[in-house]
Amino acid sequence: MMEMQIKRSIEKIPGGMMLVPLFLGALCHTFSPGAGKYFGSFTNGMITGTVPILAVWFFCMGASIKLSATGTVLRKSGTLAVTKIAVAWVVAAMDMTNGGLYASIMQQYGTKEEAGAFVLMSLESGPLMTMIILGTAGIVSFEPHVFVGAVLPFLVGFALGNLDPELREFFSKAVQTLIPFFAFALGNTIDLTVIAQTGLLGILLGVAVIIVTGIPLIIADKLIGGGDGTAGIAASSSAGAAVATPVLIAEMVPAFKPMAPAATSLVATAVIVTSILVPILTSIWSRKIKARAAKIEILGTVK
Repeated sequence: MMEMQIKRSIEKIPGGMMLVPLFLGALCHTFSPGAGKYFGSFTNGMITGTVPILAVWFFCMGASIKLSATGTVLRKSGTLAVTKIAVAWVVAAMDMTNGGLYASIMQQYGTKEEAGAFVLMSLESGPLMTMIILGTAGIVSFEPHVFVGAVLPFLVGFALGNLDPELREFFSKAVQTLIPFFAFALGNTIDLTVIAQTGLLGILLGVAVIIVTGIPLIIADKLIGGGDGTAGIAASSSAGAAVATPVLIAEMVPAFKPMAPAATSLVATAVIVTSILVPILTSIWSRKIKARAAKIEILGTVK
């Protein structure tokens, strides 16, 4: 039987282990949205299991981080989360970061500690932030257990990994392995026809998300987070949950209801565009940073 170098080919694409399965999932959802229900069982679980797969991945990610690195993780995640929220008021597509995309990119181009910065970012990107917004508006009451639920898998993994180094080594191996699986499931929430419906405007919004949030995130990562800016670019995406923001606003302010469908399509396109561009831009930035560092090291050796 002829052997193929599929993995090596995928890894030639910037963020390929995340991006290729994501695109395949999007193709599946676009051309056969009912595939999961049709096949059912394990196939449906693989197609629709974004949350459980991410939960296991977050657990393994927590187990891979040493106690001595928690200060770095909190400083990095706090810096990125606060900066993203600070510019979130500009537009719906900018108020949520794709935590899974960020963490998978940083697994490839950053450090474990930088990848672990998704801890606070997952709160900023998930239902908790929506609940806080709605709670502030007096529509719903804030429930603290949602906060606990968002970080519990990571904390349990973190505890076990630091109590037993062998468990840390065991669970750490699954971090890279699970990326294509949750990427495929995430892709199955994306409809590629949305790009055609919104046209150039939706694409421009996606680019604007990266520019408007990316620049402050890069600066914050360098000045406060102690990084080289790579994490800032990786965090400049828009999460899938942001697609629901226009509808939520329309529910709060009925005057916006006629505009909600168009706004939803625009935000959905921004999610797709950032999912494609952010891994590529992060790869380019990371290569330049590493090349510059290598050049400085060579010059230092010559001197």
